[in-house]
Amino acid sequence: MGSDAVPQGRAQLILPEVRWRPSPNCGERRGGVLPDIVVLHYTAMDRARSACDWLRNPESQVSAHHLVGRNGRVTQMVDEAQRAWHAGAGRWGAVEDVNSRSIGIEISNTGTAPFPAVQMDALEGLLAGILHRWQIPPHRVIGHSCMAPGRKIDPGPRFDWQRLARRGLAVWPRPAPPTPPAQFGALAALAGFTADVDDATLLSAIRLRFAPWRNGPLGPPDMAILADIAARFPVDVPAPAA
Repeated sequence: MGSDAVPQGRAQLILPEVRWRPSPNCGERRGGVLPDIVVLHYTAMDRARSACDWLRNPESQVSAHHLVGRNGRVTQMVDEAQRAWHAGAGRWGAVEDVNSRSIGIEISNTGTAPFPAVQMDALEGLLAGILHRWQIPPHRVIGHSCMAPGRKIDPGPRFDWQRLARRGLAVWPRPAPPTPPAQFGALAALAGFTADVDDATLLSAIRLRFAPWRNGPLGPPDMAILADIAARFPVDVPAPAA
């Protein structure tokens, strides 16, 4: 869809070479919608090849559009115009069928290992192309943990979201005054996080995305994050131009 050229602000990113290994686990996007979300996952497997085999196995009933190996190799399994089966149950803002509205990227990682620089370089190049092709804003790049609190934790606490934000490929909170804790649920929902779980589970999901080093009860730093993200990137309202 459109040109694959990377916009000027992302000219330093290199689009990776992509190999094609089709998966049968896909279909048409329901209702004729176009993707406007990118969901990042980790494979929870030791090897990218094993993950690729599983995502292409008809018995698995799962797939993703792209898989990024630890060596930076990118494998595409589903055409981006098609609906891959990666998100499962969950919600992001008002979107309940996330599969129909998203592009899924699996990142080869066990969940406990660091993400190598060459892998992050490839992911950045892949993301830059996807956001450009489909006109997806950076605040619509989320983790599986964001849309399925308590059920999923990927891409996990070791994933470098702040690095993506520096490249204009995700968002990161700015310093902001905290708001009263009573507004926690409302601000979380405004930022996109589902309110269908208890507050502790919701707080864990928010911290996984923005402050994985923090623990303990809800505090002013958490409320400051939510106040900023909800104000700048309300999930179901188009964000103003930067």
